[in-house]
Amino acid sequence: MEFSDVISKRRMVRAFTTDPVEEAVLTRLLKAANRAPSAGFSQGYALLVLDQPEQLEPFWRLMTSGDDEDERTRLQPVSRAPVVIVPLSCKDIYLDRYARADKGWTDKDEAHWPVPYWDIDTGFMALLMLLAAVDEGLGALFFGIMPALIEPFRELFGVPVQYVPIGAVAVGHPDLDADEGGSARVIKRRHVGDLVHRGRW
Repeated sequence: MEFSDVISKRRMVRAFTTDPVEEAVLTRLLKAANRAPSAGFSQGYALLVLDQPEQLEPFWRLMTSGDDEDERTRLQPVSRAPVVIVPLSCKDIYLDRYARADKGWTDKDEAHWPVPYWDIDTGFMALLMLLAAVDEGLGALFFGIMPALIEPFRELFGVPVQYVPIGAVAVGHPDLDADEGGSARVIKRRHVGDLVHRGRW
């Protein structure tokens, strides 16, 4: 598929079939994620792959454990996805990297950083997986993990405290009949001319 087609076809898929994702395809998605840029080539990120029923069932049980019945209903068609990949960022790796001699900072003060590049770079990983899924003829959805669920998530899957999930990516074969769409149903994509300011705001 041409790259321009991948970009134009990328959308958040909110319903999946239970058809499996081939291991070779999953490997290509993970390799695509590993091509993400990172500040100082710190690579302060990791991916947790859940692709077995005994992994996915407790994940979705946790994601739907709140009181919001509407949220449980919305996630039901998403939870059929055969793969969930959780991108995790690690701030400490970035702070350590930029305290090395070739970067010139003599301490690990987070105040040096204008924005949290550890989260941004991990987001790049997620985007590359979203695009790679389209290229493979699959669908994907990036969704958040609520703050109250982060510690239970860590405990459930043994994630070290230094690693923070920036969200999760569900991957699978789209179920077009069950996908009711998201906010794009009611909000149109802004025109490029509304986004771009050339030379001055």
